[in-house]
Amino acid sequence: MQRIFQRRKKGRTDYLKRKRLLSGKLPRLVFRRTNQYIFAQYVVSHEAQDKVEITLSSKHLLKYGWPKELEGSLKSIPACYLTGRLIGKKMLKEKKQTPVVDFGIAAPTKKSRAYAFLKGVVDAGVKLSVPKEVFPEEERVKGKNLKKDFSATFEKIKSSIDKE
Repeated sequence: MQRIFQRRKKGRTDYLKRKRLLSGKLPRLVFRRTNQYIFAQYVVSHEAQDKVEITLSSKHLLKYGWPKELEGSLKSIPACYLTGRLIGKKMLKEKKQTPVVDFGIAAPTKKSRAYAFLKGVVDAGVKLSVPKEVFPEEERVKGKNLKKDFSATFEKIKSSIDKE
């Protein structure tokens, strides 16, 4: 009888998907979403030992001018885009190899937060092969669907990320 791993039983790890990602021998760009934040990591694996080289969360956006009154929306589509742009810039700055995207056990949907994150990474200059039709619309990325007008703040944060 085959034993089911504990992480598989709890729905945390898809071991078949992980095996396929690791067999490619390319670094991974890991995207995870929690109830409050977005986490992004650049991970290199050697003999199934993961080494995180760059890690970021959407909490870092507070340092770039994210408004305190919108602190509860650090998992929104604009926050995902800006977090992706930030990790993309850090990857280019440190001259990292082009990664494979790892969404984990969650299956991303078109025009979702996961693809807003990827749009940020691609707009930062990282070469990923992602079809353009899965990205969310530009007005959603800029935060026009948020309660407060966010366009000016979005552009200010985006420019401060690009200056870095």
